[in-house]
Amino acid sequence: MQPLNFVGHPQLLVGHQTGDDASVYQLTLDLAIINTLDFFTPIVDDPYLYGQIAAANSISDVFAMGGEPFVALNILAFHQGKVKPDVVSKILQGGIDKAAEIGVVIAGGHSIQDLEIKYGLAVTGTVHPQKIWRNDTVKLDDVLVLTKPIGTGVVSTAIKQGKCPARFEEEIVESMLIINAQPVRLAREFDLNVHACTDVTGFGLAGHLMEMLSNEQYSALLSLEDIPRFKAFEAFFEDYSLWPGGLHGNRIFAQENMLLKKDPGDPKYSALFDPQTNGGLLMAMPEKDAKILQKELSKSGYPFEVKVIGKIIESSQKKIILQED
Repeated sequence: MQPLNFVGHPQLLVGHQTGDDASVYQLTLDLAIINTLDFFTPIVDDPYLYGQIAAANSISDVFAMGGEPFVALNILAFHQGKVKPDVVSKILQGGIDKAAEIGVVIAGGHSIQDLEIKYGLAVTGTVHPQKIWRNDTVKLDDVLVLTKPIGTGVVSTAIKQGKCPARFEEEIVESMLIINAQPVRLAREFDLNVHACTDVTGFGLAGHLMEMLSNEQYSALLSLEDIPRFKAFEAFFEDYSLWPGGLHGNRIFAQENMLLKKDPGDPKYSALFDPQTNGGLLMAMPEKDAKILQKELSKSGYPFEVKVIGKIIESSQKKIILQED
């Protein structure tokens, strides 16, 4: 594939170059617009839940930029002869209700005929031009904070194959339904110094961390023991038929840039490559700010333990170094 010849603009503050979570376009000295879109095929059987998860996944990208979303448009594809109207209504209502939870209005959208259902949102938000959270602006000695466990890719495949007990399905559905608003709003409220941020989605934790380390100055030291994983991930890990294709692709992309001090068959290691749906935020910030965020999220009733999983260090022989435990 030939490289695309994008046209730049002085007011386009964040474009495609660093694979960030959304674009940012400056309108005035103190106002910029965030735009993003995302959609995917069903990962749960319940159409209402699917609509909610797809909407949460799309909206979370605006929060990953440090912004506040306010309006969205539906993107929908389905086979009119095979998908009942009631199913389509439930998908769309799931999106409407999830967006409304945090004050986002769905103003319409577009649908097409397709052999497979696909749903998501194009979302618009706002941010101050001087307060954008980019994914590649980490600083030396920043700690890395992860706001949700990882492992939804393998468990989602188990759900599709009918192999996932209800208690395990509920665990990851709870996570996928949570828009990444609370950590961002608290970080803004307490004026925390978030130097860089991204949400952990299709490229897995390792892949998105590689994007954060695209600046040649730095590497990351990770502690596998401190990275939270869903219980269901380790329960299903040894069934290789449940490994999504994205896990293998993510491993190929990131592994050559990692210094491994663990058995590569260890589930703690392979979880780094598991593609996530509406995963948590991976935030780089000073340690003192991370402690404030952990404390305030815990006080607010946030359902997951927010963990410090690593640290930004000077550039080493590899971009990601897995720390001995």
